[in-house]
Amino acid sequence: MNKKSDRRAGHPEPGSELANLRLRLAEAEGTLGAIRRGEVDVVVVSEKQGLKLFTLDGAGEAYRTLIESMNEGALTLTADKTIFYANACFARMVKSPLEQVMGGSFRRFLAPSDLIAVRALLHKKMALAGAKLQVQLTAVDGTRMPAQISFRPLAERGPDGATLSVVVTDMTAAQRGENELRALANRVVQVQEAERSRVSLELHDNITQLLCAIQFRAQSLVASLPARIGPARAEAEKLRDMLGDTVKEVERIAHNLRPSVLDQLGLSAALRETCTEFSARSGLIVTLGCEQLAERLPPDTELALYRILQIALNDVAQHAHARCVKVALTQRDALVELVITDDGLGFDPQSPRNRKTARDGIGRLSMQERTRYVGGVMTVKSNGLRGTELEIRVPMSSGATLGPGRA
Repeated sequence: MNKKSDRRAGHPEPGSELANLRLRLAEAEGTLGAIRRGEVDVVVVSEKQGLKLFTLDGAGEAYRTLIESMNEGALTLTADKTIFYANACFARMVKSPLEQVMGGSFRRFLAPSDLIAVRALLHKKMALAGAKLQVQLTAVDGTRMPAQISFRPLAERGPDGATLSVVVTDMTAAQRGENELRALANRVVQVQEAERSRVSLELHDNITQLLCAIQFRAQSLVASLPARIGPARAEAEKLRDMLGDTVKEVERIAHNLRPSVLDQLGLSAALRETCTEFSARSGLIVTLGCEQLAERLPPDTELALYRILQIALNDVAQHAHARCVKVALTQRDALVELVITDDGLGFDPQSPRNRKTARDGIGRLSMQERTRYVGGVMTVKSNGLRGTELEIRVPMSSGATLGPGRA
C-alpha cells in the first residue's frame, strides 16, 4: 500500500506519460506543417537565457493572404515557364484543381497564336517589366476566356527557381462592355447614314428645285429690265448669279451626304471625285492612285472608306497646314488598304496632351469606329514636321475581322 502511494506521488503512470509524449509530438508536427505551408512568421524558443525569436525566410503570410484574396489570377513561373505557384482564382479561371495547376506548364493554358506573342515578348527582357498582352485563356475543358496577362520579372531569382511573376485578369465583362459600346456606335453610324440619305434627298428634290425656280425668275427679271436703268439691272444680275452659286453649293452638300457615284460606279470613282472636288475647293495638290480591285467591296465597307477619306481630307485642310496629299487604294490578297499621307504638321498619337486636340479628337475616333465597324484596323504614323500617314486595312469579304497578327 505504501509503495503504490509513493509511485503515484513521485512518478507519473506510464500510460499518462505516453499520452503526454503523443500530444507533444502532435503539436510539433502541427508546427512543422505550418512552417512548411508558410503560415509561421516567427518561432519563439524558450532557453535558459530567456525567450529567443527566430524569423523564417518564408515569413510572407500577409502577402500570401492578399494574393489569395485577389479577384485576379496570380502566378510565379520558373525559367522554363513551369508554374511554381498559383492562387485559387487562377485555378478557377482554368477550371482545374490547384494541385494540378502548380507544377504544370503555363503554356498549356494559351492558344497557339497567343503563345507566339508571349514568346516574342519574353525574349524582349528590357520591355518585359509591366508588359501586358490580350489573350484567350484556355481552360482544361477547352473553353476560352478573354484575359489580360501582365508580366514582371522578379528582382532576384528565388530559391524555388521562380523568375517571373504573372497577373491574369478576366476581361469577359470588359469585352462585353466594349462590344456593347461598339454595337451602339455602329447603330449610331447606321442611323446617321440613314438621316444623311433622307436629308440629301430632301435637298435634291425640294430645296434645289425651289432655288432653281427662283433663279429662273431672277433671269426673267434681268431680261425684263430696260437697259436705261443700268444699276438696277446690274443688281438683278448679281442676284441671279448668287442664286446660281447657291444651287451649286446645295448640290455639292447633297452629293457629299450620299454620293450617287458610290452606289453607281463604285469606290474608286467616288474617291477620285472626292479628291478632285477637295483639291479645287482647298487649293491643295491631291494625288490619287487606285488599283483595280479583284471584286467590288461590300456596300458598308465602301461607304466606310469613303467617309474616312472625307474626314481625313477635312482634317488636313483644317489642321495640318499641308501642301500635298497622297491617297492610295491597294489590294493585298484578301485585304484592301487605304493610305492617306500629307506633308503638313504632324503630332504624337501616343501623347495624352495631343489626344485632346482637334486633329486627334472626334475625327480620329469617328474613323476608328468606322474602321472597326467593317472589321478593319487603323494605324496612324505622325511625327513633328514630317507629316502624317493614315493607314486603313479592311477585309474584302463582309463579316470578316482582321486579327492582331494581321493588323
